[in-house]
Amino acid sequence: MLSYVKASHTATADEMERGLFRRLLSLGARLMLLFFALRTAQAPRTEYRLVSGETVPYIGERRRQYFSIFGKLAFWRPYFYRSGSGGATPLDQELALGEDCYSDLVRELTGYFGVGSTYAKVAECFAHILGIHLSTQAISDVVAEDAVDVEDFYAQQAPPPSASEASLLVIQADGKGVPMVRDTPAAPKVRLGKGEKHSRKKEAIVTGVYTIAPQVRTPERVVANLFHPKATPDTAAPSAQAPTAPQAKRLWATLDGKDAAFERLVLQVANYEGTHIQHRIALTDGATALQDRVQAHFPTFTLVLDFIHANEKLWGAANALFGESAPQRTPWVETQTQAMLEGRTTQIISTLRQLAAAPTVTTGQQAMLTNVANYFERNAAYMHYDQYLANGWPIASGVIEGACRHLVKDRCELSGMRWTKDGAEHLLRLRSVVENGDWPAYQQFHQAQRYQRLYKVPGSGPALPESHILSDADLLSNPLPAHRAFIMPIIVPPRSAHHHKRAA
Repeated sequence: MLSYVKASHTATADEMERGLFRRLLSLGARLMLLFFALRTAQAPRTEYRLVSGETVPYIGERRRQYFSIFGKLAFWRPYFYRSGSGGATPLDQELALGEDCYSDLVRELTGYFGVGSTYAKVAECFAHILGIHLSTQAISDVVAEDAVDVEDFYAQQAPPPSASEASLLVIQADGKGVPMVRDTPAAPKVRLGKGEKHSRKKEAIVTGVYTIAPQVRTPERVVANLFHPKATPDTAAPSAQAPTAPQAKRLWATLDGKDAAFERLVLQVANYEGTHIQHRIALTDGATALQDRVQAHFPTFTLVLDFIHANEKLWGAANALFGESAPQRTPWVETQTQAMLEGRTTQIISTLRQLAAAPTVTTGQQAMLTNVANYFERNAAYMHYDQYLANGWPIASGVIEGACRHLVKDRCELSGMRWTKDGAEHLLRLRSVVENGDWPAYQQFHQAQRYQRLYKVPGSGPALPESHILSDADLLSNPLPAHRAFIMPIIVPPRSAHHHKRAA
């Protein structure tokens, strides 16, 4: 490496950087082979005791492929076998190798990038940057296999420390469609009819739980922020308290249905309960199916209709009444919004019904005004915004709206995407882990669980070789032996075809 640098008298910085990177990858591959050779040379070749208690003799070396970030490697390790008893390669357990050929680092990087981008793009990046080639099917398989422990990971998590938690416990829920592969392909059409889609969608239910500190606001302040966001401090309403952020937020998305989502949310919420919780709030839009489940599963929570959804209904009524470009539209919505935030929902309903009954309105206007009035009437019990603001409660479901977008839509609805249920479910589980900031902790947990499943022993496997790395001084004073005896007897094939057949 030093010679390459010293000899590059005319190279540009970019050429040097790329050349060094390629050589570092090559060096990494050689060092990994040396690592495997050293461990194989140290491995015992006496009889090996199986979990059943039976002993099996050493019969030869068996080849193992290892797909690392440095490329595909192969090495030979001791194999023990007896007919009727089975075989074993104990070095695999010592090295904490998985069932397939992929290294834990390749798996982790594949999963991390796979939850954020298309599998084809991940494969392209691996090929372009590292020079290794993964198929989209391999990436999909890695995501599926690495998602199996997400439920258990969250089940064993300790509750958030109450000392760092705020006094308002908030849950939110919403749904977002995921384009699915059709079980029976639709008949091909030259042109789709109105409302027809090439794919069908299945609803992913997104839930969230967090705590937050109370933030008292006035209706005037909220209206000013909505309708006059550029107002100066001198002309705006008096400044409210500094905004607070959600604490210990946990998001989840599933295609298993609303009941499964809420049953899991119950378990999550139990971890947040404590004497520090003063109020419990549940925010949803006006979907009856969500509201019914909130009331069934969380009877101690106050159900609040998302204010933004309610406000959008007013804009819909104004568009029907005045037209989308009419100057009187915005002042009318602002007046009604002020009334809604002051708890005068009954007055708004009355206004809408009077407008709908006017002889000058069209049938379409009447239908829209009546529909909005019915929506407010149905949700009036969840629209006491004057009380919610005075208590310092959140009144908008921005957390879950954002989660529907960046947790589900931004990944599952990219152009041309179609999902199987299992494929989308696995992806959403890992994506939730990333969104919750739990990726490093989950990877450690998942690798320990996989080790226990594969080798039927407790613990997380031996310490990583990086934990035993020598200092620079040690390397200079005690260099590793460089002669070929450490490698050649290990990586060459067995001595005979008969020996190879027995080892296989």
